[in-house]
Amino acid sequence: MTDDRRISFWFDPVCPFTWRASRWARGVAERQGLPVRWRVMSLGILNEGKEIPERFREAAREAPRIHRVLVATDRAHGQDALGRLYTAVGQRLHDKAEAIGTDLLVGALADAGLPAGLIEAADDTSIDPVIRASHEEGQARVGDTSGSPITAIGLGPGFFGPVVVPIPDAEAGDRLFEALALLSSVPQFSEVKRARNPF
Repeated sequence: MTDDRRISFWFDPVCPFTWRASRWARGVAERQGLPVRWRVMSLGILNEGKEIPERFREAAREAPRIHRVLVATDRAHGQDALGRLYTAVGQRLHDKAEAIGTDLLVGALADAGLPAGLIEAADDTSIDPVIRASHEEGQARVGDTSGSPITAIGLGPGFFGPVVVPIPDAEAGDRLFEALALLSSVPQFSEVKRARNPF
């Protein structure tokens, strides 16, 4: 890995574990003055051809609409706007437990200070190949099939996670980042895992 410490973060906006990891990544970036490259990935694409449990089906139906608006925002207004919109969506969906759907997206656009007309992208299926390309880029960075999120530092490899429950405080969050940066610099390292904290 080079000295480049920018964070690349692939996320599916409907995943609650990813939401917490994204708050960790954003906090580290703000404290250390690092850029974050926000990239969409799709659990729907990841699970193509698989049976989805009933409790996840509504989110699976609505997720592509959120992805399209995120991509349209990035295209028209850039990474800062994309980050703001993801924050607004996540706050409504994961923190406030609002129902997923058009009303949430419209409210999130307003929260993020973005043009209301971006909602038109929600049903624009011509954006779908861009979502798939971003998803596949993240999978290639890991080198294997991976869920959401995927985090990479600089030009280092991508890793699934980190899974953080709850969101670590500033000191612990920075130590986690340094640990991940160190692991990224060891090409022989591929995986470490333990039981998850209760969600």
